[in-house]
Amino acid sequence: MADRRTEMQHPFGPGLHGQPAAAVLAAVLEGQREALGCLSASLPALEQGAELAAKCLISGGKLGYAGAGSSGLMAMADCLELAGTFGIPPSKTPMLFAGGTAALLHMTGGVEDDADQAARDVALAGLGKGDALICVAASGATPYTLAAARTARAAGAAVIGLANVEKAALFDLSDVAVLIDSGPEIVAGSTRLGAATAQKAALNMMSVLIGIRLGAVHDGYMVNLVADNIKLLDRAARIVAAVAGTDDAQAKTALRAANGAVKSAILVARGHSTETAVAALAASGGKLAPHLG
Repeated sequence: MADRRTEMQHPFGPGLHGQPAAAVLAAVLEGQREALGCLSASLPALEQGAELAAKCLISGGKLGYAGAGSSGLMAMADCLELAGTFGIPPSKTPMLFAGGTAALLHMTGGVEDDADQAARDVALAGLGKGDALICVAASGATPYTLAAARTARAAGAAVIGLANVEKAALFDLSDVAVLIDSGPEIVAGSTRLGAATAQKAALNMMSVLIGIRLGAVHDGYMVNLVADNIKLLDRAARIVAAVAGTDDAQAKTALRAANGAVKSAILVARGHSTETAVAALAASGGKLAPHLG
């Protein structure tokens, strides 16, 4: 463990405790920037992982996430946002978190060693052939996460492993291995800092590419949004108006006709009926671009 870069002392570490507040905060900020900088080297693996995940979802499979502690929280933050941002049904994106919901209120270290629970969680999620599981572990050696990867792989699911150290055990169980070499932490070993920041950014990058492949993003807008509250209705209207080239009133009329579905509303605003809009999107695999030429 002492050989892991995440456990080593950061160059800013010596004397950090005696620095003025502004200097401490500046050092922590710089540590975050350094951690994010490592992701340029991770781009090829992140692309490979995102394409694999998107292929599973397009084919009707599931995309699960697994992790423990801070790494699990980063995985969960990405997983839970997929429905609202890209319209992916939660039933297609199970979250496997060491300790379950109880651990969200009081995280304890012991649950991350529970390999048996990980195996049960994979089975409960129903992961198997045609599915993928994104496993996140800063050390790449967390027993819960390794067991989840091992069990999912044995069931026929593809594994995308993200870890912050080289030669991680997780990579041996991964179809796609993503090294996030974020380096030493400002507080040595506290991987909720730079490692977690880089993990979340990496997951953001992957999920945006997944969303694009699913047809959920057009011109940088979240066109799979379904407006079901006042805030989202306003956002949806702005998206429809921008993409369809209409005014706000026309956009809201189209949204009402399309029951709040943005992509259908865009085509309605461009002259389709609700029925032909739905049919056109089904024919193009949910992609808007073919219908907006």
